[in-house]
Amino acid sequence: MSDKPLMPKATAVWLIDNTRLSFEQIAEFCGMHPLEIKGIADEDVAKGIKGSDPVNAGQLTHEQIEQAENNPEVRLKMAPPKYKMPHIKQKKTPRYTPVSKRQDKPDAIYWLLRNHPELNDADLMKLIGTTKATIAKIRDRGHWNTQNIKAVDPVTLGLCSQIELDFVVGRAAHRKPRLVRKGGDGMKSIEETTGGQASVDDGANDGE
Repeated sequence: MSDKPLMPKATAVWLIDNTRLSFEQIAEFCGMHPLEIKGIADEDVAKGIKGSDPVNAGQLTHEQIEQAENNPEVRLKMAPPKYKMPHIKQKKTPRYTPVSKRQDKPDAIYWLLRNHPELNDADLMKLIGTTKATIAKIRDRGHWNTQNIKAVDPVTLGLCSQIELDFVVGRAAHRKPRLVRKGGDGMKSIEETTGGQASVDDGANDGE
C-alpha cells in the first residue's frame, strides 16, 4: 500500500488553498517536488484541478495539520487506510487516440516537456500515444506547426486521466538518475568523435 495520496496533485491543491503548510511539507506528503508545489500555487501547474480533502478521505487529521502548521520541521504521515483497495493490473495495450484529439497531441507534449522534464520519451509515448520522432521535433522546435503549438495540460485535453499522469510522474520521480559524463553536458570530446584523427593532423601540421 502506497504511503502517498492516490491523487497527489488534487491533494496538494487542497492543502495549498486550506492550510498554512510550507511547500516542502506538502511536497513530501504528496510525493512531489517543492517547485512543482510552487507551480500549483502559482497556477502554472494542475490548473483547473479540483482539490481533494485528505481529511475527509481519512489520509490526515486536523490535529496533524495544525501541528505541522505550527512547526515547519514536522512532516505529515499518511494515516492507515480504512479499506483495502483491490490491486488493478495495468494493461499493456497501445493507447488509441480519437482522430478529433490527435491534433491536440503537440500541445500536450509541449506542456509535458515544460512541466515534467523528468519524463523520458518512453513515458510520453505511453501517456500520450505519440512517436519518438514527434517528441524530438517538438523539443527541438522543428515541428511543422511549431508557431501554433501552445502548452496545454493533457488531462484538460482529455488525452489521459489525472491518475495516469500522476502515476507516470510518480514513477519517474523514483527512477534512478542516469550517469552523466564528467563535465555535465554529456558531450563527447573532439578526440572521441574523430577517433584521434584531430591530434594526428595537428602533429603533422606542427612538423611542417
